[in-house]
Amino acid sequence: MSLFDDYPYLPPDPQPPADQPSAAEPAAPLAGDPITYAGTTPGGAYRPQLSLPEDLRISWSWPHLVLFLFFGFASLLTVQFGFVLYFSAQRHLSQKQIMHLFESKPQLLIGTNLLWFALMFLFLYVTLAVLRDLPFWRSLGWKKLNAGQSSPKVSPWALFFSGSGLAIFVAYASTRIHTTKNLPIEELFKNKNSAMLLLAMAVLVAPLVEETVFRGYLYPLFAKTFGILPGILLTGVLFGLLHAPQLGWTWGFVSLLILVGVIFTFARARTGTVLASYLLHLGYNSMIALSSIIASKGFTQFPPHP
Repeated sequence: MSLFDDYPYLPPDPQPPADQPSAAEPAAPLAGDPITYAGTTPGGAYRPQLSLPEDLRISWSWPHLVLFLFFGFASLLTVQFGFVLYFSAQRHLSQKQIMHLFESKPQLLIGTNLLWFALMFLFLYVTLAVLRDLPFWRSLGWKKLNAGQSSPKVSPWALFFSGSGLAIFVAYASTRIHTTKNLPIEELFKNKNSAMLLLAMAVLVAPLVEETVFRGYLYPLFAKTFGILPGILLTGVLFGLLHAPQLGWTWGFVSLLILVGVIFTFARARTGTVLASYLLHLGYNSMIALSSIIASKGFTQFPPHP
């Protein structure tokens, strides 16, 4: 009788089928949903597929986008309702008076947008960085220029001035578009304070927010799903449509903004970093702000009220 005869026979551990991951290799995230993945994966860390290009190795998928859109819509309604409730409760304003208040005080409209942007960034930070323990900005495509050996060498100033030149081209092309209606965005340029606030937001806030969302969050998902070229085109179209309400849905102006969005996204795809499209966007908006200051002679002359 051997030493092991007193112990019952234990069969060997069953081997997992070939199509299932082993214990050493955790399963892929469920449809890319970061919340579900963080709850089912030890440590919550995401390991992207190495077969993808580096700038497309993202930790989110379509379910996360649906959740992002739902949160964005709900948070916008909540912020707007909160502002309306505050002013109507203090002054007992009617709906028409509240609309006039927002039109006469553009700082309220801009404040609403800033708070909404902050909530959207908070959502992305919690679901992409906190739950997955990943660097927030790098996960959304914010990397140094010329970091990869395969990426083209490009100067930051070249991108900035290219964006300025693109703004000049768009301004010239816009003069060829005939419209008889006043654009909604023109309402914010009727006095000095609103014009200054709008231009400050256009230079300091809009490039950061829009590039993070469109080129950092949406483009990699579209490119990973449909391919790089369709991803560039789809992101550009959505970028133009986002600004359509400000342009009164004048399709000539919207088409120019779609072209701008395609160019921004191409720069991001070509260099592999959102920083490239951000510098283009910053130069574009800076040129618009500078030309507006010159045209209004330092915010001293504005177009007459219709």
